[in-house]
Amino acid sequence: VGFALASSSSSSSSSSSSCPSSETMSDEASSLPRWDLSRFGFPSPHSADLDDHVARTDAMSEAFRKTYEGNLESKLLDAVIEYEKIGVRRTTVGSYLSLSYDVALNDDALKKRKGAISERQSRSYGDHLSWFELDLAAMDDETLQGQYDATKDEQGGGLMKYKAYVDEVRRQRPHNLEKGVERALTVRSPYVGTRPLVSFVDRELSLMRFALPDAADGEEVNMEVLLSRLSSSKDAPFRAAALKSLNDGLGGAMVRISALSLSAVAGSWHVENAERKYASVRSRRNLGNNVPDEVVDSLLRGVREAGVPLCKRYYALKKRILSSTQGLETFRWSDRNAPIDIPSSSSSDGEEKKEDDKISWDAAVEMVERGYRKFSPAMAEMFLDQVREKRIDVPPVDAKKGGAYCAGVVPGLGPFQLLNFDGTKRDVATLAHESGHGCHDILAYDQGYLQYHPPLTLAETASIFGEMIVFRDLLDLASGPGERLSLLMSKIDDVINSVVRQCSFDYFEELAHGARERGELSAEELDGFWTRAVNEYYGVAGDEGGDSPFDSYEDISHLWAYVPHFHHVPFYVYSYAFADLVVGALYGSFLSKPEGFEDRLLDLLRAGGTKDFAEALGPFGLRPDDPEFWAEALGAHLGGLVDEAEELARELGYAP
Repeated sequence: VGFALASSSSSSSSSSSSCPSSETMSDEASSLPRWDLSRFGFPSPHSADLDDHVARTDAMSEAFRKTYEGNLESKLLDAVIEYEKIGVRRTTVGSYLSLSYDVALNDDALKKRKGAISERQSRSYGDHLSWFELDLAAMDDETLQGQYDATKDEQGGGLMKYKAYVDEVRRQRPHNLEKGVERALTVRSPYVGTRPLVSFVDRELSLMRFALPDAADGEEVNMEVLLSRLSSSKDAPFRAAALKSLNDGLGGAMVRISALSLSAVAGSWHVENAERKYASVRSRRNLGNNVPDEVVDSLLRGVREAGVPLCKRYYALKKRILSSTQGLETFRWSDRNAPIDIPSSSSSDGEEKKEDDKISWDAAVEMVERGYRKFSPAMAEMFLDQVREKRIDVPPVDAKKGGAYCAGVVPGLGPFQLLNFDGTKRDVATLAHESGHGCHDILAYDQGYLQYHPPLTLAETASIFGEMIVFRDLLDLASGPGERLSLLMSKIDDVINSVVRQCSFDYFEELAHGARERGELSAEELDGFWTRAVNEYYGVAGDEGGDSPFDSYEDISHLWAYVPHFHHVPFYVYSYAFADLVVGALYGSFLSKPEGFEDRLLDLLRAGGTKDFAEALGPFGLRPDDPEFWAEALGAHLGGLVDEAEELARELGYAP
């Protein structure tokens, strides 16, 4: 979820449609691929062509209201088709400007341009389009059925082609407000909603600089580079110092800015939930995902009951291995994602095989392509097309949005990936993940703009499956038990981060949103909620007399301040846990019954948003609506990986 264009010179008012100048990049970063946005058809974000496009879309929107408002009972199919065309045009412009800005967050002229177009499109939507889905949701069942019958054809076209979209709109009926209120909310959102604050947080985080530990020349780096070095270093003192640099840096003005934004987001969420009569704090997100509240509740409960003990068991193993291989005396939070340094039996002259050398971009592409091809040649070609067509912005440069995402944009234009690739194994996993999203988009585009995007609970299926097949390929190629253990431990880190940690994020959000009902949130209060969530899911640290394998949680109090999901998409994070466990179960299904599996999975991905999770997963024999599913999936997926790691550790003498 996210979306650029940087200045082509030192002036912040000059932009091009490809990528930033290399003047401010390192030589290494400047050689990495940038995405090419010229396929959008605009010479630059400031071009008159873009203004003409927006003006034409505004005219189409005005004509849409004049033609169809009050006439849906007889013209619903025509209205849906025209609404989709307008949506494609609106999203094309919005995506182009967002992608452009996300690699040029220091370009004030581009920020202003993006904001002005967003405000214009919000006014146009409020004035001419917001009525449509409200009237569609309010239409009585008999009239809607009449429209289905009147447009039916033998090829499954007509209005039935859009049934998934119509159903999604109509599920919101109990929660819609009056037309005038909905219009006012839409028109005002760019000015007085949470969007300006959230954008400001993104920008400030992208511009932050942090001291790099042990740098002789006092080198400072952006947050993405610091996080990469923290997770890839095999030097425990460096990791501890890097975490302190991150936490201290966030603990200045940034933590207060993030608190202000999160307080506004939680307040808005609370007010809208009450006004729209949602049953619980997550119900709004669950409805959008087409997942019943009780299924999400059973997921969170299953992770709490089965995942947390597995998490503690794993970190106890990791602590022993780090103590043996790196001389670790105190197991800190900074060691959580530390790579395992196993001496290689194949090394010559008693030297250890280097596992921490940087992976080149070309090597990363080769790894992902090879893993994809073993499972699905079709997905491998889709991945290579994304590389060849310059749809991926790769380097971790300054003034670029942090993290990674894949933007589907619209059928025929997308997808586009934003990465911050620094040559680590996790960066390879991220490439496999985001490329899975891209393959999912490409396969689902035939469903059309209104129906190609799956619900969040299925949106992560291809991405996490992509990670899994690349991991298993690398595991098969491992030179011996030491390398296998190193790869397994890294994968378990990722699964815990996707499942247990994301559910701890959800718990943090629950605490924050609950407190917001009683007043504005402070940075200190949010720091406390963050620590509480860590204690709940990882155990109380040893220096506090607890049972956690971690001896210390020093320098973690402000880390909530850089998690973008809390601001952009409240209560999104559980979907990572949902998808990771579903993919674990899918992979188990693949191993037990490989015949026809590729076709079944590709069919699931092609469905886009036309199937809910139960219908989509039925052909694989999976029942996530069964309360027992999640604990069983955890045991089979995460538990199986931990069992495998413990067995290898015993073989190598690192575990009793």
